[in-house]
Amino acid sequence: MLILKPSDIPSSAITPREQYLDRRRFLRGAVAVGAAALGAERIAQIVSPTSGVFAGTRLQTVKSPLTTTGEDLTSYQYVTSYNNYYEFGVDKSEPAKNAGRLPVRPWTVRVEGLVKTPKTFDIDALLKLHPLEDRIYRHRCVEAWSMVVLWVGYSLSEFIKQCDPLSTAKFVQFLSYYDKKVEPWAGDSAISWPYSEGLRMDEAMNPLTLLTFGMYGETLPNQNGAPVRVVVPWKYGFKSAKSIVTVRFVAKEPHTTWNDQNEQEYGFYSNVNPNVDHPRWSQKTERRIGLPFYAQRKTTLMFNGYGDQVASLYKGMDLRRYY
Repeated sequence: MLILKPSDIPSSAITPREQYLDRRRFLRGAVAVGAAALGAERIAQIVSPTSGVFAGTRLQTVKSPLTTTGEDLTSYQYVTSYNNYYEFGVDKSEPAKNAGRLPVRPWTVRVEGLVKTPKTFDIDALLKLHPLEDRIYRHRCVEAWSMVVLWVGYSLSEFIKQCDPLSTAKFVQFLSYYDKKVEPWAGDSAISWPYSEGLRMDEAMNPLTLLTFGMYGETLPNQNGAPVRVVVPWKYGFKSAKSIVTVRFVAKEPHTTWNDQNEQEYGFYSNVNPNVDHPRWSQKTERRIGLPFYAQRKTTLMFNGYGDQVASLYKGMDLRRYY
């Protein structure tokens, strides 16, 4: 059984926060000698490239039964330095260097489309909408690499209930923050911005779909989608929209960035399916980031291992056609 009680998670699988704090203190001390030569601003980027008033703030959380057990967490260092966030650069290391420019306060999320009344939620109100939960999820990228991440948030369904969608709303669309002055790197990718993603309503209402505000007990770093994103663990990572500013309820399947970019490679549903290869590589295995080279290769699981919880959503669908 994949989803077990959080008490079953071995303490050895969770990297203590103190290790990260000690590491940061060590780095600060180590670079202090060179501060005069490099300049204070550059030193701050080396120690914490996405630091800001709200970066690294501790969150009060409760344990969730909807968490993955039996997996070792990917280290915080890898999770925050190996990222896909094309608005801040196409190389995996660039978002951590560049995303500090993202203004995460003030921040609001607009709700529009097929709802009783359009609304705007302040990020701090969203944080208090429901108790924040610790959930360990596998994160699988379509590029055939994976991580295991301790996310902090609550089921997206709790937020959707507050939005009062109409019965005619069959899909929900997420639009990410975009400002070409803040994200000039976006011009290098030939993508139409802002980033757009979407889910069918029953997918969005599934308890596993997480409205996410943090990870490893702290607020999200900018490069990981601060201040609010979604995490859909049975789908490829690009379905989990980052830095959300608009949630739109619609009657028809919405346009999504990667499906618009190349529908032959990125289907709307994008469920993890090892039996449907990407046109340019196999999806049968994945490379677990952060493990020793000899242990990195893993067998990819259908629905990323969450089939017991989500397979019923796709009963009767041809998952090769609706990939």
